[in-house]
Amino acid sequence: MADEFLRTIDVRGKQFSRTQLAAMLPRAAVDVEQALKAVLPIIDRVRSGGARVLRDLAEHFDGVRPLHLRVPQEALDTAEASLSDELRTALEISIVHNQRGHRAQLPQPATTEITPGGIVRQRWIPVERVGLYVPGGLAVYPSSVIHNVVAAQVAGVRQIALASPPQKAFGGLPHPTILAACKLLGITEVYAVGGAQAIAMFAYGAAGEAATSDGSVLCEPVDVVTGPGNIYVAAAKRAVHGIVGIDAEAGTTEIGIIADRDANPEFVAADMLSQAEHDPAAASVLITDSPELAAAVDQALIRQAAETKHAERVRQALTGPQSGVVLTDSLADSVAVANAYGAEHLEIHTRDAATVAQQIHNAGAVFVGAYSPVPLGDYMAGSNHVLPTGGTARFTSGLNVMAYIKSVQEIEYTQPAMAELYEPLRALALDEDLPAHAHSLQVRVEQQYTK
Repeated sequence: MADEFLRTIDVRGKQFSRTQLAAMLPRAAVDVEQALKAVLPIIDRVRSGGARVLRDLAEHFDGVRPLHLRVPQEALDTAEASLSDELRTALEISIVHNQRGHRAQLPQPATTEITPGGIVRQRWIPVERVGLYVPGGLAVYPSSVIHNVVAAQVAGVRQIALASPPQKAFGGLPHPTILAACKLLGITEVYAVGGAQAIAMFAYGAAGEAATSDGSVLCEPVDVVTGPGNIYVAAAKRAVHGIVGIDAEAGTTEIGIIADRDANPEFVAADMLSQAEHDPAAASVLITDSPELAAAVDQALIRQAAETKHAERVRQALTGPQSGVVLTDSLADSVAVANAYGAEHLEIHTRDAATVAQQIHNAGAVFVGAYSPVPLGDYMAGSNHVLPTGGTARFTSGLNVMAYIKSVQEIEYTQPAMAELYEPLRALALDEDLPAHAHSLQVRVEQQYTK
């Protein structure tokens, strides 16, 4: 097999535990703890300095000192009015499809009679205020505006603030397509703030343009922060977790592909290429029991990569330590490798792909069959593209309405239903040496008896 792009990890003829497999697989080196050291001073500066510090940080990191930290309504209106008909239609289709997909995620309230006269109601309550982050590095991501905003809106959040880095090319405002997507979705609280400083602003709020002593406020604190970003955004989210809720520490994008000998190598190569163009650190991993397919994919990649716009970026991503081919003995072994890897995006290019998909436990999102490539999920499939990376799909989900909803139980018992449980509750309370717990029922039992 030619090795101009993909290095090979051969696990054939060997038995490994999931932990051993995970340690062997291609993965970008990510040191969030090191990044924390860089972002903690930034967070402290934003907490104490507010708008003035946010301007200083924009000048330092983004090369522009924004005239407006909060984007004026006029700029949102202008951006939306300037959309081409083609791009407007694309954004509107994406919004409608995402609304449909996210409505299906809404949990339903329920009332359960635990015992005669004793009920527990399950309620789902949206948080009041959220801060959504949309990155603005090597690419423009209006799709991230849609995926974050739609999930929050469908969940029922009333106050939605959004931040995206200021762009020197656009006078210190976020990219116009970002602003246009906000306008289409009815989002008016938009900030030209990027990186860790945006996460700090959302978590702690930020004092206004004037001296902080006058009590003016640029941005009020939020309850939940979501959205993808680079390692510094991930580190900032870790730092403020507990002050606010977060979705996940999403890192650089990655794709895993399970493929057998019948897979189309041109399709597989195109999908690996589509992830590689995001970032030089993006991961593309092919998992297959067919050396012949692996060789064909590698050759297709060489040819397709030479013709793509971001050829150098793609080359770096595909030849980096985070990308490669994993050769297995069988489809079952490929599934085991995929579950050990826990890819952000996992495509399945095999015979009976739907059955194989049911065997996947660890993936941010699963794309089933040759005609369900990841870019559909990035834009218009109706699923969410803010997904767990770095193997965290083992324990966390992609962004969905539940990121913005709290589960609250209501308990309502009649006096007879409560009294019926007094003796067994008393036994438990005394065993735990908490007699006042039993007393709280006892006084109600005795009062009822004396009536």
